[in-house]
Amino acid sequence: MVVGCCVGAVAADVVERLRSAGIELAPDEIPTGADLIVAIVPRLEADTTWRIRELSAGCDRLLAVTLGDASSTRGGVTLLESGAADVVPWTGNATVDDISARLERWRAIDRLVEAPVVRDNLVGTGRAWRRLLGHVIEIARFTSSSLLLAGESGTGKELVARLVHTLDPRPDKTEMIIVDCTTIVPTLAGSELFGHERGAFTGATGPRDGAIALAHGGTLFLDEVGDLPLPLQAQLLRVIQERTYKRVGGNDWQRAEFRLVCASHRDLAAAVRRGEFRHDLYHRIATWTFRLPSLAERRDDIPALVRHFLDQARGDAPAVQLDPAVEAYLVERAYPGNVRELRHTVQRLVDRRTGPGRITLGQIPEDERAALLDGAPVWPDDRFESAIERAVASGVGLKNLRKTAEDLAVRIALALESGSVAAASRRLGVTERALQMRQAARREQSTGDDSN
Repeated sequence: MVVGCCVGAVAADVVERLRSAGIELAPDEIPTGADLIVAIVPRLEADTTWRIRELSAGCDRLLAVTLGDASSTRGGVTLLESGAADVVPWTGNATVDDISARLERWRAIDRLVEAPVVRDNLVGTGRAWRRLLGHVIEIARFTSSSLLLAGESGTGKELVARLVHTLDPRPDKTEMIIVDCTTIVPTLAGSELFGHERGAFTGATGPRDGAIALAHGGTLFLDEVGDLPLPLQAQLLRVIQERTYKRVGGNDWQRAEFRLVCASHRDLAAAVRRGEFRHDLYHRIATWTFRLPSLAERRDDIPALVRHFLDQARGDAPAVQLDPAVEAYLVERAYPGNVRELRHTVQRLVDRRTGPGRITLGQIPEDERAALLDGAPVWPDDRFESAIERAVASGVGLKNLRKTAEDLAVRIALALESGSVAAASRRLGVTERALQMRQAARREQSTGDDSN
């Protein structure tokens, strides 16, 4: 649903022209459920940014239409930083057409985000994840630009690359060719990418097409492109710039048209600074760069991902249910391998399932159980009980036990938080004021004891 609002007083002709384009301006509250908001900003005042921030938090996108001083570069950047997806200066009827074009583009992107090809493969409902998918979909569907997908291993870079290929609008596109740059043998790297002629080297008994020829008319996906040797980077640069190449041992230039998608878990910008990756190649492959978040950064998506992987793993069997404790464990567990590790973990649980009942804690593999205690140690443990036993056996009473334990807890919490009273109080579950008063009382008692 598209709605409009006025952040300040707006001339009647502006309201009428927007109404003719199907945008009704609501002067006060925005209805719930709005996915696109058109906000008219006549002046950039003190409370304008706060209002834009409030409005943008309640919708998928907000388009700010600016008048007067709000149309300056500084004003536009301020609105973008406050949450606007785009800023359009008001110029009359041309602006109405501009707004309509942007809204239609955004609607098309949103329809694709909700399409099965996206929803069933790149699972997640978090706002940041959906915004990332929207950006990728826009470049995939409406441009032919190359993309660089950055992010840790296991975050889904190949799945995103496949989505880019699927949404590429070329009606006659061919296949997506995947090259894992970590597995290319240096001595055969040229042949892997460019192909070779018969007799080009020992064992070349006939001509062979390389990945670039196979990707002609389709998509070339270079996974872990940061692992390409520097000499091969120079050859790849020419192919990207000229769309021509030679087979190893050949003399004829071949033509290749393809969409390029690259991925790397390395920081390629830093590799450029270290001289490990060509800066000219980096800028060629990174027309658009998208960083895929780690699973730790999108923990809210874990339940949906778990359900997706459970459905995949069960095949035609009845739906698999999890005990709440198991579901909580899967949400809280650390995943250094990101989504790939989560999928592997869910598959192991399904493998150990017995009967139609729920998967319970006992079906978590033994080598996983240590993780059950991570961040939630069993307490009191045997060592604590032994310490109390020794104290009681030595004649220490409850009053002294309580006082000593509390003093130790405060001292340890302050040490863990580098002396921060505020952080230590949060760790101990008391107010900062209570901890300050306790410390003051402790100091007064110590002063009194010293004077005696």
